[in-house]
Amino acid sequence: MLWGLILVLLAAGGYVALDLLRANGGNQNFRTMKVERGEISSAVTATGTVNPVTNVLVGSQISGTIKALYADFNSEVKEGQVIAQIDPAIFQAQVEQARASLLNAQANLLALQASLKNAEASLAKAEVAVTDTKRTYDRYRELLANKVIAQQVFDTAETNYQSALAQRDASKAQVEAVKAQVEQAKAQIEQARALLKVSETNLRYTTIRSPVNGIVISRNVDVGQTVAASLQAPTLFTIAKDLKAMQVDSNVSEADIGRIAVGQEATFTVDAYPEITFRGKVSEIRNAPITVQNVVTYDVVIQVENKDLKLKPGMTANVSILIAHKEGVLKVPNAALRFQPQSVKKEPPPSAKRKEPETTGGGQRPLDRLAKELNLTEEQKSKAEMIMASARQEIQEIRERSKPEEARTRIQSLIRQKIWSLLTEEQRRKWSEREASSQAEERRPATVWVLSKEGRPVAVDIVLGITDGTFSEVVRGDLKEGMEVIVEELSKKKGATPSVSSPPGMRGFGR
Repeated sequence: MLWGLILVLLAAGGYVALDLLRANGGNQNFRTMKVERGEISSAVTATGTVNPVTNVLVGSQISGTIKALYADFNSEVKEGQVIAQIDPAIFQAQVEQARASLLNAQANLLALQASLKNAEASLAKAEVAVTDTKRTYDRYRELLANKVIAQQVFDTAETNYQSALAQRDASKAQVEAVKAQVEQAKAQIEQARALLKVSETNLRYTTIRSPVNGIVISRNVDVGQTVAASLQAPTLFTIAKDLKAMQVDSNVSEADIGRIAVGQEATFTVDAYPEITFRGKVSEIRNAPITVQNVVTYDVVIQVENKDLKLKPGMTANVSILIAHKEGVLKVPNAALRFQPQSVKKEPPPSAKRKEPETTGGGQRPLDRLAKELNLTEEQKSKAEMIMASARQEIQEIRERSKPEEARTRIQSLIRQKIWSLLTEEQRRKWSEREASSQAEERRPATVWVLSKEGRPVAVDIVLGITDGTFSEVVRGDLKEGMEVIVEELSKKKGATPSVSSPPGMRGFGR
């Protein structure tokens, strides 16, 4: 009986001790991770499409029926190589018709040239007749004055002279008319010759040749198919000039486009080879916006080598453009930045209580600092202030609708877009250099939590640099390498430890 009573008392004492332990918070557990040093990269991610650098659309300038095809999908072709043939029968007949028209025009010219010679001979004969009749007229006029001949004889000589003059004028007019006909015949010859060239050109167009060295990636016609070139040239083939040099046309969000610069390193993967990471460089940032369902993106072109021809046109690429890379920096898990103890969630962390000032750099407004760095003139500064005043509402809406990090990036992009036209080329170059240097030096405050010696969460304010989405760089703060930061509170997620049942016969003991 004594031993049984002792066991009952021990069990009751353990149960009471367990309740006291729970009351003191001993069941509150946290998962932590170490602060460590290492490398970290900041990147912009996007999706895009793999395309050849140069795509050539081979079409037809004439209508007709495809008689033969000499190239197919994936065929390697050389510049000038015949890749298709349109039935040339009609065009050959047109060439023969045009050639016959040219010969006919040439024959007409020869006939008119002969007529011109006859007209010139008639003119020469008329000139002789004028000379002869004038001589007779002059002689008869002297004889009439001397009363040697009768008036009737003189009148006949005068009439013959006037008739010769009229005949000469008619011969001259005939010569001029025939000359005009000759010139017209020459023009008809040139016209017939031009029509012959057109017909011969159309005949040559029936033979479709490759304009470049490359690979056929698309064939849009078959033998026997009729192509019509009435409004625009139909596309017969699509030829990639060189598949060993490809490009990725990636769609980058307007919030990230301000961080992209020509020459930045980029990596991407495709679904066909998920284990291979392809590398390239940003070669072009196109200014034309692409708007889909009110989402604005910009085409960033990435050049990439494709010597082994693994990349094929049309593949979807998951792109990552490297913005900044650092090695040997202190980094903290991003999960620690999101953590906040349940006991203090009603109050904002210390870093959230601090409101970032509207001015930067020793009390300067951003526009004042920009004016100083870019050496803006008074006129430029005045116009910029007017533009910023008109955009104040738009900036406020961005701040209200976006997360702080996204809002800052979008506002910077908006300011650049609105003020860019005011700047000179030198000022634009300085701004681009300023953005490139500041992208890797972004600073933002944050708070992490560590465990005190008593096991309680303690807030630590830090300043962050770049992030890769999993870890963030610690620029300033009281964190040291090897310290443990809290990333998760386990007690709330996993529930309290299952209660221990009271010993038999002791339920309600001490209550």
